Amino acid sequence: MHMMINKRLIGTVPDSKKYIAGNVVCQWVSLAANITLMVSITHLLARLFEQTADKKDIAATLIIGAAAVALRFLCTTLASKMSYLSSKVVKKTLREMIYAKLLRLGASYSEQVKTSEVVQVAVEGVDQLETYFGAYLPQFFYAMLAPLTLFIVLSFVNLPSAVVLLVCVPLIPVAIVAVQRWAKKLLSKYWGQYTALGDTFLENLQGLTTLKIYQADGFKQEQMNAESEKFRRITMKVLTMQLNSITIMDLIAYGGAALGVILAATQFAAGNVTLSGCLLIILLSADFFIPMRLLGSFFHIAMNGMAASDKIFRLLDLPETEQKTDSVSADCTIRCRDLHFSYEPDREILHGIDLVFPMGGFISIVGESGCGKSTVSAILMGRNKGYTGSVTVGGTELREISEASLMRSFTYISHQSYLFKGAVRDNLLMGAPYASDRELWDVLDRVNLSAFLKGEKGLETRLSERASNLSGGQCQRLALARALLHNSPVYIFDEATSNIDAESEDDIMREIRALAKSKTVILISHRLANVVDSDTIYVMEKGRIAESGTHEELLKSSGTYTKLWHAQAALTERAVTWHEKTKRIFCYAAAHRPCEASGRIYGACHRHGSDGPPGRVLYHHLRRIRCGGHSGDPHAAFPQGHFRLRLCIRPCPGRPSLCGAGMQPFHRLQIACTHSG
Repeated sequence: MHMMINKRLIGTVPDSKKYIAGNVVCQWVSLAANITLMVSITHLLARLFEQTADKKDIAATLIIGAAAVALRFLCTTLASKMSYLSSKVVKKTLREMIYAKLLRLGASYSEQVKTSEVVQVAVEGVDQLETYFGAYLPQFFYAMLAPLTLFIVLSFVNLPSAVVLLVCVPLIPVAIVAVQRWAKKLLSKYWGQYTALGDTFLENLQGLTTLKIYQADGFKQEQMNAESEKFRRITMKVLTMQLNSITIMDLIAYGGAALGVILAATQFAAGNVTLSGCLLIILLSADFFIPMRLLGSFFHIAMNGMAASDKIFRLLDLPETEQKTDSVSADCTIRCRDLHFSYEPDREILHGIDLVFPMGGFISIVGESGCGKSTVSAILMGRNKGYTGSVTVGGTELREISEASLMRSFTYISHQSYLFKGAVRDNLLMGAPYASDRELWDVLDRVNLSAFLKGEKGLETRLSERASNLSGGQCQRLALARALLHNSPVYIFDEATSNIDAESEDDIMREIRALAKSKTVILISHRLANVVDSDTIYVMEKGRIAESGTHEELLKSSGTYTKLWHAQAALTERAVTWHEKTKRIFCYAAAHRPCEASGRIYGACHRHGSDGPPGRVLYHHLRRIRCGGHSGDPHAAFPQGHFRLRLCIRPCPGRPSLCGAGMQPFHRLQIACTHSG
């Protein structure tokens, strides 16, 4: 019995007990009605055989039969209702527990369990338990109660027959227990393979575009087919096990019923039981075994549910960090001292780094890919908890700050900030639930997205799954607008301008710089041109702080930052290839758009020839620059050294004379120009 009943599972959903009990009571009352009906019928048959029956006997039997049938119908209906209510409360309770567990684990849940496994357990796993609570458990208790009830009734008719029938009944649960050990291991493998198959399918589905690009879908299909074949084999083993066990239970049930019939006939022939008693034993003998037989039918589904429950409890038993109660103070200064972190025990990512992010400061973290920049942001946001060393916010240890307070005070924006399917308004209101339409439009204006949305359906513009109907730049602008509405004291931008167009990057960086005037801004970027205005720049190298300082200080030090700066400048210069016979470059700045102090020029350009080397633009090649409607000397307009110049090489509407024949349109390009004296 202990093996067939999961006490923890039942205790997890205590509200289901009353519905299970109600179901059992309904089935027992239905059995009692059936016994009464059988007693009435056998009594009438015996009277008819003896030719002593009269109309009253027939009328009484008919009335009892009608009442019994009506009562059984009512009990069956109520039992089904109880089964539904039990299943409903189980699904609701377990899914709420799973969801609450994920909320307690926070963003770090993915470090301990796969998302695909959570989805499968929460959906199909819980559905399997619906049968366990709605059918198996009521049937289990009824299967224990029914044979005892029948034994008590038939013992007054013929004790030997009642004893033999009762003794045969336990053979079915013995068979169930014998199968259970094998079934549990087999179903555990089944669920493991099922989860692995689901995980592979989800991964391939998410990466389908990439697979098509590299024509690797055939290879992945072969892998998927191999896993599907493993799942098919384990499924066939499960079905074979179910079929064999059902066959065994059928043999026991029908054999026991047949034995009861034979014994009843033998006892009648020996004169130890009356005709009505013999008929009653024959008619009720099957009822000894039918409950257990039905229990066997539900058993395999129930075992599948119990295997799923093991996975549910594995999720619910995942260790949680103690719920903290401290809040982020008004002083949001962040200090990291001797910070170490490892994703794997034998591979440390951060090697005792020290960082300071003063309140109201504009701090940037740069470095090559894999140096640990994003790991730092994940620690600050509470996603990576297994660090050693000290991280304090306003003097309070990060480990002691509640997640709710941390999320109110910190806003995180990455290059893949998630946008939910639905209206633009709904996505924005996540940042400020009570924001007015005016506030929403104001923030959309700040990120230069309002004009686009007004051309659509405004705030009611629908986003498809993962906002696939927007461009990458539009997605990031919308994510930034939502972040601005959150209005937290600290903002962390983790490669927020990656993989977007230059115009969107400029708009976002302009807003980040404006935000840094009133908020604490931590900018993680691989593009060094975005961090030149930072108060402090931390340069990371292989999990360590290689150097820190302002842009000018770091360039003078000729360290890692300087190497990265020159390397990126060289790459940017090589992004534009000039014709061998190019002689001059004419650059006309766009009217009514003055040059920014950073040295950016917006305009339409075309080329005729130059003597300059391929991939390099020399400062003196710029012959004419129009900034804000005023012509200027380029040597006077820009400082000595590196600066950025935006060239818009594209057709010139309204100025056909400026566009050479055969000129190919280009989108905006960014190049680094150097001064040659």
